[in-house]
Amino acid sequence: MLAPEDLYEVVAEATATADGEAGPVLLHALTGFVDAGSASELLAQRLLADLDSRVLARFDVDLVHDYRGRRPPMAFAGDRFASVELPELLLHEVVDDAGTRFLLLTGPEPDLHWQRFTVAVHQLAQRWGVRLAVSVQGIPWAAPHTRPAALTAHASDRALIAGRPRWFSDVVVPGHAGAFLELQLGEAGLPSMGFSVHVPHYLGATSFPPSTAALLDAVAQAAGLRFDESLAVLSAAAVDVLSQVDEQVAASAETRSAVVALEAQYDAVLAGRGLQGADGSVMGTPRLPDDEVADGDELAAELERFLRSQGGADGSSAGGAQAPDGS
Repeated sequence: MLAPEDLYEVVAEATATADGEAGPVLLHALTGFVDAGSASELLAQRLLADLDSRVLARFDVDLVHDYRGRRPPMAFAGDRFASVELPELLLHEVVDDAGTRFLLLTGPEPDLHWQRFTVAVHQLAQRWGVRLAVSVQGIPWAAPHTRPAALTAHASDRALIAGRPRWFSDVVVPGHAGAFLELQLGEAGLPSMGFSVHVPHYLGATSFPPSTAALLDAVAQAAGLRFDESLAVLSAAAVDVLSQVDEQVAASAETRSAVVALEAQYDAVLAGRGLQGADGSVMGTPRLPDDEVADGDELAAELERFLRSQGGADGSSAGGAQAPDGS
């Protein structure tokens, strides 16, 4: 492995921890493969917009980013290229609403050098005394937008997420850098956990504030941080977006039927299936079995087609993110 320390540049030192003060939490909100509803991207943007922050370290994106796989947007001004938006991988020091410092890692997930990258992040975590690492993602889920957002919690030690239900038993999923970082940091001895918010998968290609609000609230509780202003902004945006989606659903009998069917399926599953708690007992919020999730895909596809055809699932109605095809 090439030297991990050559992958980043420290541009400022973190604020020193006072005697007896706990080290900071590291929140990593990488975007890319797993970011349904732009959940982690919107979370990071909101925190950096609302809270005092400064950059501590920059990663050399040229070494880890596949520009041909994820091409940066370039502005063309009639007869010349005027600008380009290059990706950045940055580690910030942020101060929450209660004055508590934490670290925030933002940017696109690396395409290359995953092992080197995770060692580099661990080096920085050790340098600044990080006590806990928390990851955030959005995953598409066969759930209607009319129900409260649920989350899958995961951790290197089950005690970190005690009381939170398990939605899955054993399952193999495609790897992504956020999950790999959580795994590697945990194996290196740094307590690591994360939350994957369940985003209605017919809205997964849009920016969906209700999911981000649920995600940020879970992070605040788990990490002991205060995000009052950001949560208020996201909650207000969630009300607006849900209202717009409801209006679009009401405009089509086919779409209403799809949503009603999905609601009935989802509620039936919640009423009839139990989630396994930390002690193996059945908890009150049940899990979605695989066969019923598959049925939900077909129903959700009808609503997705309608919303995209109406233009309501694009950035104009949901905070700026567009569907992958630009609709």
